[in-house]
Amino acid sequence: MKKNIFILLCLLCGLPLSIFAQQTVQLTVEVGNQWKTDKTDAPVVIRLNEVNPGFRVRSAVVMNGNEEIASQLDDLDGDLKADELAFVINVPAQSKKVLTVTLSSEKTSKTYPARVFAEMLVRDAKKQKHAPAQSITVPGTTNFYNMVQHHGPAFESELVGYRIYFNLKQTVDPYGKFNKGLEIEESQFYPTKAQLERGFGDDVLMVGNSCGIGTLKGWDGAKATHIEPVAFRTERILAYGPIRTVTEVEVKGWEYQGKELNMTNRYILYAGHRDLLVETFFDEPLTDEVFCTGVQNIMGNETLSHSDHHGLVGSWGRHWPVTDTVKYAKETVGIATYIPQKYVRKEVKDKDNFLYTVSAPGCKHFHYYTMFTSRKETFGYPTPETWFAYMQEWKEELEHPVTVKIKP
Repeated sequence: MKKNIFILLCLLCGLPLSIFAQQTVQLTVEVGNQWKTDKTDAPVVIRLNEVNPGFRVRSAVVMNGNEEIASQLDDLDGDLKADELAFVINVPAQSKKVLTVTLSSEKTSKTYPARVFAEMLVRDAKKQKHAPAQSITVPGTTNFYNMVQHHGPAFESELVGYRIYFNLKQTVDPYGKFNKGLEIEESQFYPTKAQLERGFGDDVLMVGNSCGIGTLKGWDGAKATHIEPVAFRTERILAYGPIRTVTEVEVKGWEYQGKELNMTNRYILYAGHRDLLVETFFDEPLTDEVFCTGVQNIMGNETLSHSDHHGLVGSWGRHWPVTDTVKYAKETVGIATYIPQKYVRKEVKDKDNFLYTVSAPGCKHFHYYTMFTSRKETFGYPTPETWFAYMQEWKEELEHPVTVKIKP
């Protein structure tokens, strides 16, 4: 009876019954690998505004034949509506996979096993308590570094972990692992003695005033500079997994090279990956501004470095991870950063870093990639020779991403 009354009311109001029903659209997605080498956990991103489903997408299912592929929907602009569908897939060399993607207007309770993790926690030092935060904004003169657990947002894949300092340095700092797996939620970047005995990793690099792992910095013509002064600084987590984490650092009113810039650095880490995709956005097109990024000179004259002089630079060195040289041993770390050639202006260095200067006149966006390895890894690169060789393979792979063709 109630159902009949509801239908009658809809008809009297001139409302089509279809608006209350689940809406779906099915897409055929062809993912191709034209490169000579197999792709493992290749990222695929579908921007929903480009497929125009005609309704608010609240869930999605990705199928490779009869196999369901884990995926996630991400809201990247804070309006609580999904903007992108992301997943990773294995594609053999010189081949393609044809997938079926179903977008739906209905929510789902389905979950997938987490392959990444992210968190940002505000801490009460006196009470030793922490509260999760998604976004924090402070005036540029506020030092919030010690108010946040692990000094900023932390995120990880099975292979590596990172944190981003919540201060004028905005440095990307690495967490190295012995074994593959997720552990930052438990270790909080600072493992206990018991956790270390269980095989947990920990902080493996003292970044100091350097660019650490591919942090974007200013450039004054002789050295890298921190992101200051600014009017406001924000750090936020946009996506927590299970397939990728998306973390942002935004500054407003950055007084730099005679301009006042509003800039956002977005860090994306995918499942199965050690490398970060770093996307940098501005609210207005750039003109002649010059920035820099690269890799830390880990231990001065003891550091080995490698460059192809076309956007790829790496380092390998051994150093104390923290100032406590009694409790902790030296760690050996390899770092690499790759900037697409169109953004590269000049190869430079200062006492703390091996760098490239970067600019993008007329653009509101540029991107680059960065990564690291720790020699403690049981699955990584134990020598500088193997690390520098992998760097070159990594660059080639980045230059040959999978192709994505979408058919309604």
